[in-house]
Amino acid sequence: MIIQKYKIVFAGSMGAGKTEAIKSLSEVPVLATEAFNTDDHSHKKLNTTVGIDYGEITLDDGNKVGLYGTPGQGRFDFMWGVICKGAIGTILLIDHSLKAPLDELDYYLDTFRQYSENIVIGITHIDEAMSTSTHQYRQALMNRNLNFPVFFVDARKKSDVLLLLETLITSLETKYL
Repeated sequence: MIIQKYKIVFAGSMGAGKTEAIKSLSEVPVLATEAFNTDDHSHKKLNTTVGIDYGEITLDDGNKVGLYGTPGQGRFDFMWGVICKGAIGTILLIDHSLKAPLDELDYYLDTFRQYSENIVIGITHIDEAMSTSTHQYRQALMNRNLNFPVFFVDARKKSDVLLLLETLITSLETKYL
């Protein structure tokens, strides 16, 4: 039985590291719904999420947070609203090594802002595209008059993902305290 007080959604492009981010934080074995990737023109990864990933972390105050990962492919967008229902916010992960990461950022922001304005953005795979500017993300947000926190992270590193989670919770606390 899943007993939690808070729910946080991990969303973003296929291969951005949503499943890995949840694995890096979860205190319980992660429930992953991965299947063989048949969309290898979008991404070369072997498996991809086709349902929901689920993990849990306990905060210092004892409250449990459910970590829910969405599938990254647009063909599964019918699930996103259901997964986001009741969430305190969304951590968007965007793969910097994609050909058009700003298009991905725009797409996922436009979609997930429908469900929550409490969003933190993690840019992953910086090491795979070092010649591409990282300044472009902040500029893209400023051009849209958006002010979401943006971090460059490795989704496999617990400390990086914990920074995203803590920022999301802090953003929520500052809005309502």
